[in-house]
Amino acid sequence: MKIAFVGKGGSGKTTLSSLFVRHLAVTGSPVVAVDADVNQHLGSALGLTDEECAALPSLGAELPAIKEYLRGGNPRIADAASMIKTTPPGRGSRLLRIVEDNPVYRLCARPVTVDGASLRLMATGAFDEEDLGVACYHSKVGAVELCLNHLVDGPGEYWVTDMTAGADSFASGLFTRFDQTFLVCEPTRKGVAVYRQYQGYAADYGIRLHVIGNKVESEDDLDFLREELGDALLAGFGRSAWVRRTEQGRAPAFTELEPANAEVLRVMQETVDAAHAERDWGRYTRQMVSFHLRNAESWGNAKTGADLAGQVDPDFELGEHLAELPEPLGV
Repeated sequence: MKIAFVGKGGSGKTTLSSLFVRHLAVTGSPVVAVDADVNQHLGSALGLTDEECAALPSLGAELPAIKEYLRGGNPRIADAASMIKTTPPGRGSRLLRIVEDNPVYRLCARPVTVDGASLRLMATGAFDEEDLGVACYHSKVGAVELCLNHLVDGPGEYWVTDMTAGADSFASGLFTRFDQTFLVCEPTRKGVAVYRQYQGYAADYGIRLHVIGNKVESEDDLDFLREELGDALLAGFGRSAWVRRTEQGRAPAFTELEPANAEVLRVMQETVDAAHAERDWGRYTRQMVSFHLRNAESWGNAKTGADLAGQVDPDFELGEHLAELPEPLGV
């Protein structure tokens, strides 16, 4: 299952995504965690040192190699240079699985151990000073979108992306690539306003969106969120001494997380798992193709010097051709 965490800056989005990743890992689930925020903090939230975070490879820096691998033997794609972030897979493409070894993971993913459980962590790379004025952050997350376009994941497998804060999460087709989106919302008018903005973006695309109230201090806070959000509110995560100790570098055992907050994580996983029955590979593929054609016309054709509409394989639907896929390299 593909899960995104969104929310305004300071809402606790990265904290909640790291807690959910920990929960999945310690329950024995295979997890790929991706830091796609403009401010890269997921690694430190998972317990990495500053040095370990700095040593994480950048997905953006490895984009040419990622394209070359995913292109495989797809005859509709002339070369890796003609692939853009929205290029869809077709017959002959290599797809990614959660549980496998492949060159993309070897280049870009690093194993992280939390409470004795292992997961894979990838990062887009920070938006550095040299990028100012010459690069758009969407160039950083393009590698994530391309990987998600080529990902075939099954039940009980999880790809969790910590998205950039604010409405910028909806500034590309990436927001349609997820089975479940969690919006982290503080019990304030500003937090609710951000949800309504997000909900407006998501409604036209059938995005499965639930709200997790964060920094909930009282039943009054929950009542406020219920009144404002209705059924969109899934649960409320309370102020947490465990989170505070973790942020102070004390590394408490995950089993010491407050039972009420641990229950929120369990409900979130239950909600994600329920989304699997609603997965529509056909709609997913159509949305992928739609965004590709729009990007091709607006900038992709001019950048590559080719008609990128020809990259679309009209007889390919992601999820239908799994038996025909070439084996991953290096397995």
